[in-house]
Amino acid sequence: MIAKSISKTVSTALVFLLLNMVSPVLAQEDNSTGLAAAIDRSATGGAQTLEDVLARQANAKVDSSFRSQNDGSDAVGAVTTNQLGTLGGASDPQLWRALRYGSADMTLSTRTPESLEIIQDTGMTWLAFRAGPLREYGGSALLGVTALLVLFYLVRGRIMIDSGLSGQKITRFKAVERFGHWLMAGAFVILGLTGLLQLFGRVALIPLLGHEFYASYATIGKWIHNNFAWPFMIGLVWITVCWIAHNIPNRDDLKWLMVGGGLFTKGVHPPARKFNAGQKLIFWAVVVLGLSISVSGLSLLFPYKLELFASSFAHINSLGLPWLLGVDPLPEQLTHHAEMQLAQVWHTIIAFVFMAIALAHIYIGSVGMQGAFEAMGEGEVDENWAKEHHSIWYTDVTGKPADHHPNE
Repeated sequence: MIAKSISKTVSTALVFLLLNMVSPVLAQEDNSTGLAAAIDRSATGGAQTLEDVLARQANAKVDSSFRSQNDGSDAVGAVTTNQLGTLGGASDPQLWRALRYGSADMTLSTRTPESLEIIQDTGMTWLAFRAGPLREYGGSALLGVTALLVLFYLVRGRIMIDSGLSGQKITRFKAVERFGHWLMAGAFVILGLTGLLQLFGRVALIPLLGHEFYASYATIGKWIHNNFAWPFMIGLVWITVCWIAHNIPNRDDLKWLMVGGGLFTKGVHPPARKFNAGQKLIFWAVVVLGLSISVSGLSLLFPYKLELFASSFAHINSLGLPWLLGVDPLPEQLTHHAEMQLAQVWHTIIAFVFMAIALAHIYIGSVGMQGAFEAMGEGEVDENWAKEHHSIWYTDVTGKPADHHPNE
């Protein structure tokens, strides 16, 4: 219950932050509101006009009530005593309109609610967003972060231990902590790679390797992605339990942030406890994004069983946030398929944000800083590294003063 409550709050906040970007997909097509000037359909017998077609192609609102209501549900059946036409006593346009607008009286062998959705308007909107803005903005974000890290390395260089290596080691992380970290990190890398290849495979792999290879990969990649979600979620819970007590903000974090953690200036080493302010920001980003991506992933693993967005939208509307921003309320009634489409889009957006943060974390923990990788790789760090980057923690652990924190 706690996780569900947290996930709803997280989804509410993050949905609203990215609302403008995903608005083409967030709302089901609701064309019940007409155009400013009503169209006289008496001359067309109720049929569509050229203006209707052009407006729909331009993604403008179209008054389709004349179509949604003309599904034959209230009409008297055709006379069957006379000779029937080629269509018999049924009208195909009325049948398809009834299927599209959900008014058809159907009996299905599957007897599941989602099976009644024969036609749903949001499918092509979701597909266009996934193939267009989602790929473009997501891919650009990852390339942009990578370019910034390369530029930072060229300008700043590797952050070295100013006082040099002392040769004396101090335990930084216990084996149980490192296990949880690498369990989640390893699963995350595999999930990220398989997810990217699933999203970009159609445009990147098929031209190079052909349809048959991609079909085989897509099947295997989907299986890998689905099953590596479990170690990721276990690792997420693991590291949260291990480190949450050390990631509560305090006054020392403000000192760290005021000087940018010394990342941009050589010789600047603000005081820090076991985790500095930058690491705390990453920790909470991992917890929040990890929870959100896990819940949306579970809704995709178990289709139609965990529907999140209608209730989240209702919560947002109840807070009056759309009114404050001067936009229409979010739809509170969504089809089962629309819920799945939104979950897939949300899952991918969160994944891109997560990967962008992970790139920065991987950089600073490997080539970006001398002695940083040993902390999680071996569990021990050089004492001079500890004095310079985590002086308060060093004193707490060793009982010796750290004489290298001039900005304290």
